[in-house]
Amino acid sequence: MSCSENTNANPADPLEALDDAVAAAAFRRLVRHLRHRHDAQNLDLMVLAGFCRNCLADWIRDAGAPYDAGAPYDKEGAREVIHGMSSTEWKERFHREATPGQLEAMAESLKKNAPAS
Repeated sequence: MSCSENTNANPADPLEALDDAVAAAAFRRLVRHLRHRHDAQNLDLMVLAGFCRNCLADWIRDAGAPYDAGAPYDKEGAREVIHGMSSTEWKERFHREATPGQLEAMAESLKKNAPAS
């Protein structure tokens, strides 16, 4: 299970009626907040919420997929949009190695991403 598999999309959800400009502004604010809060590691986000910065980058790619059919970003390009720098630079500057307990907690969190039955 990944962070990208469960969208919980429902046409009747008021979220679907949200103006795209408003949604885009909120998304950009979220990304800027995450760029400011490098202390919130991707693993911390995965444990608590089941998604991280890299998931956001994947969702950008998915929204314009497939890449060869005109999507604006490849994997690295989308991550650079989210991180505000290359993923290599972000890892060098901010990434901390996960403990076995954190990895176990992340695996448990990702189970909650399964689609509702």
